[in-house]
Amino acid sequence: MKLYLDPGHGGEDPGAQGNGLNEKDITLAIALKIRKIILNDYENVQVKMSRTSDTTRSLAQRSSGANAWDADFFLAIHINSADSSAQGYEDFIYDGSSTTSKAAKYQDIIHAEVIKVNQLKDRGQKKANFHVIRETKMPSILTENGFISNKHDAALMKDSAWQQKVAKGHVNGIAKAFGLKRKAVKETPKTATTTPKTTQTTTKTVYTVYVGSYKSKENAQDRVAELKKKSIKSSIVTTKISGATWYRVKVASYSTNANAEKRLKAIEKAGYDDAFIITEKETTTTTKTETTKPAASTSTTAKPATSTNKPSTSTPATSTSKPSTSTPATSTSKPSTSTTTSTKGSTSTNPTTTPNNTTKEIPIIADPGQFTILGPTFLSAEQMDQFVKKVNPKAPALGEFYQTLGKYYGIRGDVAFAQAIHETDYFRFTGVVNPDQNNFAGIGATGGDTRGARFESAEEGVLAQLQHLYAYATTKPLPNQYPLVDPRFHLVDRGSAPTWTALNGKWAVPGTTYGQSILALYQQMIHSV
Repeated sequence: MKLYLDPGHGGEDPGAQGNGLNEKDITLAIALKIRKIILNDYENVQVKMSRTSDTTRSLAQRSSGANAWDADFFLAIHINSADSSAQGYEDFIYDGSSTTSKAAKYQDIIHAEVIKVNQLKDRGQKKANFHVIRETKMPSILTENGFISNKHDAALMKDSAWQQKVAKGHVNGIAKAFGLKRKAVKETPKTATTTPKTTQTTTKTVYTVYVGSYKSKENAQDRVAELKKKSIKSSIVTTKISGATWYRVKVASYSTNANAEKRLKAIEKAGYDDAFIITEKETTTTTKTETTKPAASTSTTAKPATSTNKPSTSTPATSTSKPSTSTPATSTSKPSTSTTTSTKGSTSTNPTTTPNNTTKEIPIIADPGQFTILGPTFLSAEQMDQFVKKVNPKAPALGEFYQTLGKYYGIRGDVAFAQAIHETDYFRFTGVVNPDQNNFAGIGATGGDTRGARFESAEEGVLAQLQHLYAYATTKPLPNQYPLVDPRFHLVDRGSAPTWTALNGKWAVPGTTYGQSILALYQQMIHSV
């Protein structure tokens, strides 16, 4: 099913105004939420939007865009305005549509679902001669989601939670009208008994100083012997990364970071600039088990459009480490231990762990050379936008695109955001690429005065960047929910750069520290939240 979303007004056209609000901002917020919900929750849905940021679009551009894409359904989101006493929700289909038309049928369903959740007075289902519902070839509806001129309705519009409810109501209606299939959730097998567990957890933090990390055990033994000559006691600790065994040289563990930092400085003063600290939160868990009979099976599968259940996710445990300057560091994953590392005050992310998007464990880059392009996004859209606006208050709000598209392609969207910051100088575009190109990664800007590719919208620019990264990161076919907009996708040696540092000399030439610069920016981002 192809859904074309049209957030009313935008750019130079603010739409209706009242109570400190602009219609263009509310319509865009609701439309973006509709897109996110329907793509996350339902199968076989494609979404295209007339605008995904604060840009100007004519009525003809909106209707012709939907027609050219051959959409199955056109949904225009608007906010009403009149005198201050008018309030409520209403929706419109073209007044040339019959009561038995598909548009009328869809209006019945969507109206009922939206009015269930929007906390607005029901002003009914109507018809009108509006351009976008008249000139579109597919069934079309325009919804008016409250009056910006009314204090009650405007107060709701300012609430992001209300916008989410309205978006969900629209999605529920579309899903029911088109019989969309909800994405499957993992099945929990039925068992004869359940075993609830009561746990008591005690956590303590340990700060361990290491002097080097080696793939060769002999090299680690040489380091131990060298330290011994300087009266520094040490031992070897083994761990694994990507299936290979590595050897860390451990000096001592401390209960306070101050003592560990003091020891680290002493080690560095002795001539070892590859020393580092690993901060481990060791958890001791006491479990009491009681066996009881279950009340009912919890098996769930793909559900029909009327269901509101969402797939659940699990959060794997992670552990992290920081390498010495000469050899790759190692990392281990332990269910009961989370670790962070610091060397001279810096921190980074473990390449071998894949934390769930909902985890708040700060990512640590153990070895920049192993930190993959494919992986989860740690930062929220708001956190990405807040970070860049500290430097450039006028920066566009693009975090939502990097989060949504990053999740779809399995790419670390927040690191891609850091790449865009690096390429555009915090979206100030101080190089050859201009802001109106919507080219946030310098695609096609191959040197000199060559400005590179131009994209229709900010979202399309982010999409092209993520597709270009996907080409470098994997040889798998490009998922087809979104059209291919990267003009240089087929010029990439597919799968030739699975890590960010492997982009050195490829994305940027010579760019010997290109990936490292991106990861350094990313570390600033994750430690600013």
